[in-house]
Amino acid sequence: MHTIKNSTPCNPNASKEVKAVLKYLSKLSGKGIITGQHTQTRLQKELRFIEKVTGKLPALCGFELLSYSPNINYKNSSPECLLEVEENKNTLENAWDWALNKKGLITFTWHWFSPFGSFDKGFYSENTSFDASKAVLEGTEENKALISDMDHMAGILKKFCDKHIPILWRPFHEAEGNWFWWGSNGADTARKLYRLMYDRYTNHHKLNNLIWVWNSPLKEGYVGDDVADVISRDLYPPKHQHTDLKKEYEELIEITPSNKITALAEIGVIPSIPKLSKSNIPWAWYMTWSNDFGSTGEWTSEEELYAAYNSDYAVTLDKLPGLY
Repeated sequence: MHTIKNSTPCNPNASKEVKAVLKYLSKLSGKGIITGQHTQTRLQKELRFIEKVTGKLPALCGFELLSYSPNINYKNSSPECLLEVEENKNTLENAWDWALNKKGLITFTWHWFSPFGSFDKGFYSENTSFDASKAVLEGTEENKALISDMDHMAGILKKFCDKHIPILWRPFHEAEGNWFWWGSNGADTARKLYRLMYDRYTNHHKLNNLIWVWNSPLKEGYVGDDVADVISRDLYPPKHQHTDLKKEYEELIEITPSNKITALAEIGVIPSIPKLSKSNIPWAWYMTWSNDFGSTGEWTSEEELYAAYNSDYAVTLDKLPGLY
């Protein structure tokens, strides 16, 4: 099933590092898969668990940006929310180390506390009055607040750009759902939000180190080939159910006739590496989610994890070629 995926960046001014990563992902698709793990605290207990069980580290590390949201409502938040924010603070120091010293790939997830009107975990639709449909209309208060937050995050991302570090950037994730405020007004609004950010970050801020990852399996509301380098989806199969996710792959590629690089941007259990090595379903990477998904054997047994990380088909940190 191996077919060379399109490695041309959607951003015509993409950095040479972005081009190198996309070329590598394209050539790898169907011949191997990059191992990935999300982390959201400075401790990174998930990486410690993986290394203890397998003797290896993932080639891709995911980092969470929730505490970097500029409009968190600290006064009206639960202890659980405040702890999550506190434990996430300064985690980008780990991202710097991962990219510069370990030479691993990085991907960012932003559980974005809404620009205003939020309380508690304000990235959830139920915890904010922020109207995303107004945010895509130029001149509204929602639009001004949205741009302000985007510009704040652009300042953080620019430091990585200045150091020529490519980022697998997955904004407005799970756009097919209504659980986050950016998806609460439907697929078309989520698409407009993404395109607004793409224009702002690419043409205004010149963030040419971003690899743009669209994250929804729905054809309705697809953001468009001109602003997506990778198409991806999030999946949470039952515990210890490891497959090659062939059906889910075929559903995803229906959103566009273009031969885009495909990824499992979030997953609760790791895919079956032995099955993938036989079926060659061209997932470029997977990223296991954090906490119990990635730091215990509750979802993926230690035996399964060891076998995956020690498979010839899996790309772990020690097997990742120098890309930047």
